[in-house]
Amino acid sequence: MKQFFDYLSEETGKAFAAAGYDAALGKVSVSARPDLAEYQCNGAMAGAKRYHKAPFMIAQEVAQKLQGSDVFADVNVVKPGFINLNVKGSFLQSWLLQMQKEQKFGMAQPEKPRKVIIDYGGPNVAKPLHVGHLRSAVIGEAVKRIVRYHGDTAIGDIHLGDWGLQMGLVITELQHRHPELPYFDESYTGEYPKEAPFTVSDLEEIYPYASGISKTDEAYHAEALANTHALQEGKRGLRALWKHIINVSVADMKRNYAALNVDFDLWNGESTVNDIIPVMVRQMKDGGFAHESQGALVVDVSEPDDTKEVPPCMILKSDGAALYTTTDLATIKMRKDMDDPDQIIYVVDKRQELHFVQTFRAARKCGLIGDEAKLTFLGFGTVNGKDGKPFKTRDGGVMRLETLIRDIDEQMLEKIRTNKDIPEEEAEKTAKQVALAAIKYGDLSNQASKDYIFDTDKFTSFEGDTGPYILYTIVRIKSILKKYQESLQNAAAALPDAVAEPKSSAEKALMRDLAGFGAMMENAYEELAPHKICAYIYQLSNDFNSFYHGTRILSEEDENTKKGWIALLALTERILNTCIDVLGFSAPERM
Repeated sequence: MKQFFDYLSEETGKAFAAAGYDAALGKVSVSARPDLAEYQCNGAMAGAKRYHKAPFMIAQEVAQKLQGSDVFADVNVVKPGFINLNVKGSFLQSWLLQMQKEQKFGMAQPEKPRKVIIDYGGPNVAKPLHVGHLRSAVIGEAVKRIVRYHGDTAIGDIHLGDWGLQMGLVITELQHRHPELPYFDESYTGEYPKEAPFTVSDLEEIYPYASGISKTDEAYHAEALANTHALQEGKRGLRALWKHIINVSVADMKRNYAALNVDFDLWNGESTVNDIIPVMVRQMKDGGFAHESQGALVVDVSEPDDTKEVPPCMILKSDGAALYTTTDLATIKMRKDMDDPDQIIYVVDKRQELHFVQTFRAARKCGLIGDEAKLTFLGFGTVNGKDGKPFKTRDGGVMRLETLIRDIDEQMLEKIRTNKDIPEEEAEKTAKQVALAAIKYGDLSNQASKDYIFDTDKFTSFEGDTGPYILYTIVRIKSILKKYQESLQNAAAALPDAVAEPKSSAEKALMRDLAGFGAMMENAYEELAPHKICAYIYQLSNDFNSFYHGTRILSEEDENTKKGWIALLALTERILNTCIDVLGFSAPERM
């Protein structure tokens, strides 16, 4: 099934061709002046110079060819040469009827699905997830789901920070506190305990404590570096202790990510590519790509047309230690060798852009991945408080992610409890669903690259451009459909699916929204832009509510009219639910 706007453009393009002009000039878009028309075509403006003719004259000729169209109800020309278009209700009806029958509402599926790896999450083990981890998780999950809905294979990889100095710091502090543990006994040859000698709460206290000491105590810092090196060299006891740190941390991460409805296909970390690095470095040297500079091993990645300085990409420090760049390059090599992806998308803080420019260029130059694979940096802005600064707790600390989620859950539960008809158990479940929508929609409705203010009062409101408002709209539709089915003699009968011609401007606006679903999803995919979906469902919800408030749906006496409206509501609910599922949340049965 063609995209709605492609079909409109094709119809207008035929008129351009019939008038003697290039059919490509017939591109149609939503009108910039909805008070004048539903859609517009600016092709006459673009064709004026080419055909040495006034755009108004071209537009008039095209408009004449569109008279009698099966698609457009009326066509008007406005100076200096805009073509204003309104579609026929009968055309909208036929379009939606076709959408209802098609898989994914007629959205075209790729002939050759692509394989895409999405690198998102990126937390460090032994540290609690905090509000700064929110955007990568929420945006990355939505991008993964957008790619999958498009029909491609998407692989989500969390890319843990599990191999750096923080490991050495935790191990060092554990050794100071518990030197009796077998992990530190050089002569110990037995099996190490299966249970970790610490909890996640212990780790969350140990790391910042150890990090603080290492900044002022040179001997402690040197000991941590030595333990980091010993771990990476494979020292048996430290490897066993490290595995405990990973297992305890990952279990806690999975619990937190589950609360955000975020899941990963791969739980790889920097350590996964440790054995790849020596071979990769040797290939870089042998190929003449890497050279020494002030003791460090680097790859020059600047290009002649750079407008800003792009420093060399450092592969190894002067002491031979690997860096984030090293593990990122080794990860690209591993992904190429194992999965041969068509694209790798990195959902990370936008302040890391230079790092990824260097990494991507080095990967290409050193032959770790070919030009046929696309490397994409999707940088996101920060989550700020109402003061415009990075989001903090009341006492000025970094807010833990689980604290943020719990606070929103509790605030939403108080609102849900105002509906006395909902039992407590259902209220608690519903509150979590609505709170998740508040958090995710509050983030995703902003363009990823922009900073935004996390306004709890705004995000949890049932009015305005919020997740709860979207869910409330879906619940309202569900309630109407349920009441309609209960009114039937056979309550199990299928809902009507024959959408009728629109009888009002509000109904027509709703139908036009639905018709544009495929084009919107395609655009969200091409631009990796979840905010496009948010803007769409907000518009769709507004137009549904306008239609709802102006129409007596269930009390309509004409049965055919009522069936047409019920079919329209059922389609609206299906598309809204599809969109929020792609965004990563769901709607309750009632609120």
